[in-house]
Amino acid sequence: MEVVVERCAGLDVHKDTVMASVRIPGEKGAREQTTRGFGTTTKELLALRDWLVGLGVTRVGMESTGIYWRPVYYVLEEVFECWLLNARHMRNVPGRKTDVKDAEWIAQLMEYGLVRPSFVPPKPIRELRNLTRYRRAQAEERTREVQRLDKVLQDAGIKLSSVATDILGKSGRDMLLALVAGSRDADALAELARGKLRGKIPALKDALEGRFGSHHALLVSSILAKLDFLETIIESLSEEVGRVIELYAAQVKLLDTIPGVDRIGAEGIVAEIGVDMAQFGSAERLASWAGMCPGNHESAGKQKSGRSRKGSKWLGVHLTEAATSAGRTKDTYLGAQYQRLRGRRGAAKAKKAVGHSILVAAYHMLDTGTPYRDLGADWFAHRRPEAQARKLIHQLNVLGYTVSLSPIDRAA
Repeated sequence: MEVVVERCAGLDVHKDTVMASVRIPGEKGAREQTTRGFGTTTKELLALRDWLVGLGVTRVGMESTGIYWRPVYYVLEEVFECWLLNARHMRNVPGRKTDVKDAEWIAQLMEYGLVRPSFVPPKPIRELRNLTRYRRAQAEERTREVQRLDKVLQDAGIKLSSVATDILGKSGRDMLLALVAGSRDADALAELARGKLRGKIPALKDALEGRFGSHHALLVSSILAKLDFLETIIESLSEEVGRVIELYAAQVKLLDTIPGVDRIGAEGIVAEIGVDMAQFGSAERLASWAGMCPGNHESAGKQKSGRSRKGSKWLGVHLTEAATSAGRTKDTYLGAQYQRLRGRRGAAKAKKAVGHSILVAAYHMLDTGTPYRDLGADWFAHRRPEAQARKLIHQLNVLGYTVSLSPIDRAA
């Protein structure tokens, strides 16, 4: 095979060790291979970098092993063209499974151009990604704590969530703190209601009559303290995200024009795919990378499973939330698409399809810098008017009506 990269290296990365194999030109046109092991401390990684520089390496490839590839990649990217490789693209010959053989195999694949790099965002996007992912994790943890709180109340026979929409609103929080402080008088607890909730005082009196014991008080006080802590963390993370994402304020503002995408969703999408769409090449490739389109598996002329490939879990969360919100919008293309597919294929597939549409729109908006332009809720009807007319006629026929159609003279 033809050599594509004259001087390249393959790295087999682990938590505490890195096995590096280098392929360079040898004597009389032969290829020379050198392999050496290093640690993963910064000192060892700098030694690895110096060794590769000394051998004249221009491109380095490494397998995406958990999170252990990151410090290696970050040290080497300052000097070399680094490629992060998908493990599924580098299956070795059976019976050749050692760290040395793995590094040599990666080097050979790099040498002959038999692999392609995975998407690694630039440093500012990586920082933003870390912040938005951790903020998302803390928001999910907050949701779990609220669910635990309601479970404790249910265990104590307190049915506050059956009456109050938000048990952590001002009224609900006052009632919970009073319960923790030792108050068990349902009438007195119900009187802590504020605003519209005061109209439900009789129901609150019944809901707050339970078997709230000392261990329930300890659990509730602990959960409330943790919720306060999580709120503080989320707020500080949001402030830092706002500072970091200021560089991409224009792109966030663009994405915020998509129905169903709020500012937090726009920040998350930017953090996951970046703002330079040239690295994907097309909306189709972006959708494939994200796992937001059907798979393509054909063998012997038969179409096999169309299951989507695995994509970014975090991007999927943002797109699913945006699709759910878009499905509730009125007079929008995305809302009509969701309602149209939900009845035919179910809510899960409808969300996936709408999420795909949002991602494709995001690609073109970030690529061209133009805001979102809605096609309208009636786009599906106008796309194929004859088919839509046949569908409506069939529905009328089922109801027992016979209809005849004549076109409207719009020039009149």
